[in-house]
Amino acid sequence: MKGLSTDQNFLGIEDENQYSYDKAKFVIQQVPYEHTSSYLEGSAKGPAAMVEASHFVEFYDEELDIETLNTNPIATVPAIEFGDKVDADAIALIEEHTTALLNDQKFVVSLGAEHTVTLGFVKAHAKKYDNITVLQFDAHSDLRSSYHDNIYSHASVMARIHELGFNLTQIGIRAQCKEESDLIKASSNIHTFYAHKIRTNPNWMKEALETLTENVYITIDADGFDPSIVPSVGTAEPNGLFWNETLEFLRMVCKTKNVIGFDIVEIAPTEGQILSEYTMAKLAYRLIGYVSFKDRL
Repeated sequence: MKGLSTDQNFLGIEDENQYSYDKAKFVIQQVPYEHTSSYLEGSAKGPAAMVEASHFVEFYDEELDIETLNTNPIATVPAIEFGDKVDADAIALIEEHTTALLNDQKFVVSLGAEHTVTLGFVKAHAKKYDNITVLQFDAHSDLRSSYHDNIYSHASVMARIHELGFNLTQIGIRAQCKEESDLIKASSNIHTFYAHKIRTNPNWMKEALETLTENVYITIDADGFDPSIVPSVGTAEPNGLFWNETLEFLRMVCKTKNVIGFDIVEIAPTEGQILSEYTMAKLAYRLIGYVSFKDRL
């Protein structure tokens, strides 16, 4: 496999040694699957928009005081093409692609469209790792048994992951139905840190960290952030997470746990605006830095 070249790759990397697939530790996977959007559509354009916006992210990370890319090449592979595949078939295709990257010993960073895609990522990582916690940053709990008669809806993705027996920790939740609330209360594997409770609990980060197992897969729905930070999402909610508090917690996770992969999903680009996709591109690069340099955290 060959990494995409400068005008198409994450960060706009010019040195082939730094974007070569064979030399890369990290691989950016683009997954533009959108089939069940329930409010604003457009998340299928999110992965490409994040890659394009990343061309304006500085290689030097001021927080880590290092150019992460210099010692950690990052390859970008072509976007997955779904054709007419939807629902279970689409998930199977995502799992297949992700598994191939993991078998090549890559750390997979997935840029997705709707949140449904995370099910394929998690299933692939579960073939390689055990004792996994899925750490979810999100406005919505995504625990409905189905939505619009589709069990593979973006609103049901965490229900499918929960059914597979994974430990699940949710951060920033502030919109759900009673069915989801009841499931959270009934399950010992779901640990939900609601946005309104985070605001009044100075110990929430420590408490959330204690719910994680050794291996952690991180999924970041862009609407987990406050709309003032990331406005271009399909289903925005007020009272979201802010940049500093989110990064503070991610530093703690990356320093103390084995982060095995992560995804960023649900950006729905707005014409004439770049704030959302740029912010998420910077977050992706920052997270790559956190995973790479635990000693600097």
